[in-house]
Amino acid sequence: MRFPKRYAIILLTFICTSVCYIERIGFSIAYTAAADAIGVNQSSKGLILSTFYYGYVVSQVPGGWAAQYIGGRRVLLLSFVLWSLTCALVPLDVNRMYIMVLSRLLVGVAQGFIFPSIHTILAQWVPPHERSRSVSLTTSGMYLGAAGGMLLLPSLVKYGGAQSVFLVEASLGVTWSVMWFRFASDPHRSEHPKAIAAGFGDSSMLPVSTLKEKKIPSAGSIRSLGKIPWKRMIFSLPVWAIVVNNFTFHYALYVIMNWLPTYFELGLQLSLQEMGSSKMMPYLNMFIFSNIGGVLADYLITRRIFSVTRTRKLLNTIGFIVAAVALMALPSFRNPTGTVLCSSVSLGFLALGRAGFAVNHMDVAPRYAGIVMGISNTAGTLAGIVGVGLTGRILEAAKTDDMDLSSSESWRSVFFIPGYLCIISSLIFLIFATGEKIFE
Repeated sequence: MRFPKRYAIILLTFICTSVCYIERIGFSIAYTAAADAIGVNQSSKGLILSTFYYGYVVSQVPGGWAAQYIGGRRVLLLSFVLWSLTCALVPLDVNRMYIMVLSRLLVGVAQGFIFPSIHTILAQWVPPHERSRSVSLTTSGMYLGAAGGMLLLPSLVKYGGAQSVFLVEASLGVTWSVMWFRFASDPHRSEHPKAIAAGFGDSSMLPVSTLKEKKIPSAGSIRSLGKIPWKRMIFSLPVWAIVVNNFTFHYALYVIMNWLPTYFELGLQLSLQEMGSSKMMPYLNMFIFSNIGGVLADYLITRRIFSVTRTRKLLNTIGFIVAAVALMALPSFRNPTGTVLCSSVSLGFLALGRAGFAVNHMDVAPRYAGIVMGISNTAGTLAGIVGVGLTGRILEAAKTDDMDLSSSESWRSVFFIPGYLCIISSLIFLIFATGEKIFE
């Protein structure tokens, strides 16, 4: 049997997100080890860890626009090559703060093009009845990459030094770039003739540059680029429901991803090496629950058990409420087993919730999925800037007040803030979200 091309595209985007998060978690581990070795304070660590997101935020909407105009396939390749070269060429020198800031800004800008491009690509290739599980599988690569990074990279830092992490990340990035250049392509109408009515396979969803090259007639494909409904998007309550939940999801994820190593080492007095494979469980749980959510959503929709709207709201609400409870319970546990359990439950159910808000871009605006993703991911990136930086200031303030960072009280605000945000965001999505197409 012929292997459908769209499955190869989905597999490659899955590997893409895995490699991206190996890079992100790898920098957090390598930089934390190097910074702690020379006594860098928590506020300065928070600044460097959050710098990535300043670069990441400025390229989200331009990433969606570029993916629609010149094609997600090309933009994705260029962004990967740029951040891989940066990791390979820039040294990890904690004392040279300006170089650290500039390199993290550059990596952030490059990676900011990735997810808008992926959503544009998936909107072109994946039919509506496969969207939930396809997006969930692709994004679950983030969590598998983070899990693998947490398992393997602390040992690499210990035996090979912090700089070795950068070289491994660069090698993975270049390898994926070669695979993408060799096997990826833009879709042809003949690949998916049965789904044109749903917007999938319509030539107007192809990049404008491809339409020009192939001389494909479409319903105002080039004109439609100038008619992107920016005003309607900005004032759309369903879009804002996606944006708010994206912010909350990434606030919780980035705080845990960047500060959980510090919590283990300072809060629980445990080194990452001592924790063995248990430290990867929160991210492995995200991988599992993300795919469960995708399969379950497609099942509920295709079997007509629930409408698209009810399915999105159900999974989003369950995911975010359970995550909120687990996040607020986390600082009460003073042992690694309880901490790993709570962080695993919180991140796992947040990943389940992605079958609600994260797929909703394609429901409400399949033709502009990359642009809507760029808008909502801008909010998610701002969450990284706010959450990671704020956490550093919270911990530094706790030390100023003579609070021991090994006490649960000094960490309570760190985990309660995303917990409250999860509750508020789930209510907003429950009230304002829809699964209907609102942008033609």
